[in-house]
Amino acid sequence: MVRIGEGWCEIPTRPLSTRSAKAAVELGNSLATFRKLQGLTAAQVSDRAGITRNTLRNLERGEATVGLDVLLEVSRVLGVLDYLVKGLNPYETDLGQALAQARLVENRPLPQRVRQ
Repeated sequence: MVRIGEGWCEIPTRPLSTRSAKAAVELGNSLATFRKLQGLTAAQVSDRAGITRNTLRNLERGEATVGLDVLLEVSRVLGVLDYLVKGLNPYETDLGQALAQARLVENRPLPQRVRQ
């Protein structure tokens, strides 16, 4: 349930695939490990990220109901935000590079935002 104005509204969530649920748990475990390796408490991280400890706990448990904003802020606090962003850069991954190369071989232009 989320608060909207003066009331609460239940936002329906669709179930995650098994693979996505496992990835959420792995991501949460990784964030928890980074926190512990830095000697930070859940209270310190949640305070610096501007979230509640329960929200941080949900993220670290892999509950996919937390928002993207929470993932980004916690990643920032833990110093791993740049790694998260770079890891999703299509031109920094083998898959993205292969897809770009295939487009060039097929003589299809790359998306407008990446043309030089």
